[in-house]
Amino acid sequence: MIKLAYCNVDDLDLAKAYELLPKTRKQKVDNFRFVKDKKLSAGAYLLLKKLLDEENITDPIFKTEKYGKAYISNYKDIHFNLSHSSKIVACAISDVEVGVDVEYNDPLIDLNIARHYFYNKEYENIMKSDNPSDEFFNYWVLKESYMKYTGLGFNLDLDSFEIVIGDEITLKNDKDNLKFNLFDIGDYKLATCSKYEVKDHTEYYAKQMI
Repeated sequence: MIKLAYCNVDDLDLAKAYELLPKTRKQKVDNFRFVKDKKLSAGAYLLLKKLLDEENITDPIFKTEKYGKAYISNYKDIHFNLSHSSKIVACAISDVEVGVDVEYNDPLIDLNIARHYFYNKEYENIMKSDNPSDEFFNYWVLKESYMKYTGLGFNLDLDSFEIVIGDEITLKNDKDNLKFNLFDIGDYKLATCSKYEVKDHTEYYAKQMI
């Protein structure tokens, strides 16, 4: 099982959303200076809560692993991952490990990032593509979804593994038969890494979250 959802939080009523947050998430929201970041933090939690509620999980206890990946300690068979970028929050929940990443598809991105930090073949493919900036973000979200799947995040070097984009998306020399999924959602790229194929995703509106 895997469920994937996203929400534009630009119109999120922050005051109402804040009242629905647990104490620990309120503290996290309070640490942000800008309203935009407060909405992203609150919205990410509320989107996760919505997906968990749909699975009748109403009393999750959240803890973090060594490298910061959050998990639910009292539901060992439920895994989740969150991501946000600009105005969008994304969440995936599953009965196996999962990684998700969403990024604004910025056409002005500095492609030297890929030259310096990506696997060499990935950079070559980006520069040979018809739309290098678009291809950059295809690789970016796929790579970060894998890094988050492993639980290592940016403790895993971007150039230490290669994503192969073809008829299927694979991890070179993959021994775990991982499945990658890539979606265009408006001006954003969304990707997941897990043992499952993701057939579809759900868009929620901010007003549905509160």
